[in-house]
Amino acid sequence: MSSKLNKQPMGLRIFSVGFVVLWFILAAFPFFWTLWGSFKVELDFFSKADWTNALTGARTMAEHGTTFTGAGYEGAWIQEEFWKSVINTAIICFFTVTISLTIGTLGGYALSRSGYKYVFWLLMAALIFRAMPPVTLVSGYLLPFFNWNLWGILPTTIVVLVAINQPFTLWMLHSFFQKIPKELDESAIVDGCSRIQAFRYVIIPVMWPGVITTGLFSFLLAYNDFIVTSMLLEEKNRSMVPAINAFMGTTQTEGNVMFAVAAVVSAIAPLFVLVMFFQRQIVSGLTAGAVKG
Repeated sequence: MSSKLNKQPMGLRIFSVGFVVLWFILAAFPFFWTLWGSFKVELDFFSKADWTNALTGARTMAEHGTTFTGAGYEGAWIQEEFWKSVINTAIICFFTVTISLTIGTLGGYALSRSGYKYVFWLLMAALIFRAMPPVTLVSGYLLPFFNWNLWGILPTTIVVLVAINQPFTLWMLHSFFQKIPKELDESAIVDGCSRIQAFRYVIIPVMWPGVITTGLFSFLLAYNDFIVTSMLLEEKNRSMVPAINAFMGTTQTEGNVMFAVAAVVSAIAPLFVLVMFFQRQIVSGLTAGAVKG
């Protein structure tokens, strides 16, 4: 009887399923439309005469003998060497995430276990620093980087991204560590572990969902950044987002829009794989953060 009472009415179930399907279509449509268009020529995908040309590929057929072409990907990856920007982005993301998590994990744990009043003000200062627009922070680095001949290279960009990302990482990991009972530390120390051993073998395994969640957000910050990387990296060291922007051209220089479309698809696809692979850890980290005692 209780199961029948708790069962949703058929109309409500249909509405819920329909709403989810509609939301998924609206959310996924831009990506799949861009994916479709990346195999067309510009006169089809951005046709002003007839939007159905993006579906039929009339000009693509006329130019390449088929309704689909990989010219955009060939131009972006081979002609313009987009693969170099991918490697630069991978280097930036790896070191930004590694350094941010290392400092954030140690700092968040120390602050969560500290009983001093300065912890609150330190976290507030970090929050204010994170709330500032990145462009105002980057401008302060330009003069010393130029004077010391450090502008345009990857290490300086990584340093700035870590500095911008660290307050967020510290806040997030601190909140996760606070949900872990201090009794776990005390029990490990009583059993003979040092403070470092207790942190490594007891706290971190419990903290893993929070570390993954924070690491993912740090990765997305570095992966999608445009302001910092475009201001601090020279042309040969561009990451993916500034490189895609360069494909678009400017009022002074002619660009190739289809190179940009193909590069956008190439940049977005790994994010889908990443989110699908870590979806359980992300949900666990965002909702709980850690096992509560």
